Amino acid sequence: MRGRAGERVLNTTKRATVTTGDCIELFERMPAGSAALVIADPPYNIGIDYGNGRKADRLADGDYIAWTRAWVAAAARVLADDGAMWVICGQEYAADHQLAMRAAALHWRNTVTWVETFGVNCRKKFNRTSRPMFYAVKNPRRFTFNMPALTTPSARQTKYGDKRANPAGKILDDVWTIPRVCGTHRERVDGVPTQLPLALVRRVVLGLSRPGDLVVDPFTGSGTTGVVCIQHERLFHGFELRPAFAEIARHRITKENPS
Repeated sequence: MRGRAGERVLNTTKRATVTTGDCIELFERMPAGSAALVIADPPYNIGIDYGNGRKADRLADGDYIAWTRAWVAAAARVLADDGAMWVICGQEYAADHQLAMRAAALHWRNTVTWVETFGVNCRKKFNRTSRPMFYAVKNPRRFTFNMPALTTPSARQTKYGDKRANPAGKILDDVWTIPRVCGTHRERVDGVPTQLPLALVRRVVLGLSRPGDLVVDPFTGSGTTGVVCIQHERLFHGFELRPAFAEIARHRITKENPS
């Protein structure tokens, strides 16, 4: 099927859709307050080739920051009153993403550091093995935070055998060690330059949304968020600017649930 301006809508399953087009325009077509969770891993503006050459991911600082504010504001509009936004970004523009979320009237709750275990080797600065992730909500008094999905056994339980330990464990710390998806990993999807690990996205989806909720990923890429949503009974709507990536995401999601 075709959307406006020739944009293709890929109905991957009855519960997941990937639409090809600009995320700001596509957010504007969504009803306000319709999404429970937005998970975004936007281009980092560091020269990654997403199919248009490296220069396309090298905007002037002012242009990139203005674009960041625009898509964050568009995403915030579609969040439900108890909705949340989770943004993964590079270190170069981390502060700008946090300020964009604040400008969109979102309420910051955590900055979580993702330790990738295998990072980028640098020559004249510290090796890069982590990324910041910002968690904010629409309403600081009403939001989804599923404790069972966001807890882990405490040291009192596993190391000390302390009878005072909470048997339910403790809430996760704000540093998450999850290996990134390297080129040789079985999870790796060919044809897309960057890919989030299922384990990372699964934690966010299960922790910050409920079954039946709509989760939106404005930079769908390989479709990781869609796969997690199908696996865990969430509705999924993905946006992807590159038609080739949208096709890859569609096939990956459809394999997970071909109905």
